Amino acid sequence: MEQFSDYIVYVDESGDHELSATNTDYPIFVLSFCVFKISDYINSVVPKMQQIKFTYFGHDMIVFHEREIRKQLHPFEILKVEQTRNSFHSELGKLVEESPFTVVATVIRKQEFASSYLSGLNPYHVALEFGLERVFYHLQHRSQRDKKVFVVFEARGKKEDAELELEFRRILDETKIEGMGEMFKFRCVSKQVNSSGLQIADLIARPIGLHVLKPEQSNRAWDGIEPKIRKSPSGNLHGWGLKIYP
Repeated sequence: MEQFSDYIVYVDESGDHELSATNTDYPIFVLSFCVFKISDYINSVVPKMQQIKFTYFGHDMIVFHEREIRKQLHPFEILKVEQTRNSFHSELGKLVEESPFTVVATVIRKQEFASSYLSGLNPYHVALEFGLERVFYHLQHRSQRDKKVFVVFEARGKKEDAELELEFRRILDETKIEGMGEMFKFRCVSKQVNSSGLQIADLIARPIGLHVLKPEQSNRAWDGIEPKIRKSPSGNLHGWGLKIYP
């Protein structure tokens, strides 16, 4: 029987990784990794998210998706009422701030990426490799070596999911980092499974991207996320828990 890790990893994205489809207002691609200790996830994170859902929607079948929340699309029309919107966002911010987890993220500046030596590479794959490596370093310092860690992605389509799994396996097969190839297990699931971890990974990706795009702009969501980003012993997050390409 396999020995499973004490941790689980959820991954989601913000923006489009296709270099030919650049949104001038958001010309980046972000891949965010959220690393949860399973006991914290079960006992703290999930119950808090469920409570928010019951408070604002009366049931827990709703799936929190950053784009739908931001644009107040169905079923988030209730957010058109300012008092409800402010209260809801405050609760979500509190959930992220108080939930114990670690963040690793890659931000691709698409225009610069396309005109650099990286131009022949797939931005998603570059982001994925950095994230997996940093998550591995994080977990091996938490006595997870030789344990199986599930890395969970949101499904994007049959073809895309197959390509993602192929790249995931290629990274693990070709890595020179001892032990990394044996640690991670791939899972790809529909957002309709209603995973709290996937929803949090989705909610934090865009605020990270906005901080990189406009670091001088007020960003309350980033303020709650930044303390969770993996850092060096001296407190540096760049290259440790946040990588910006190029």
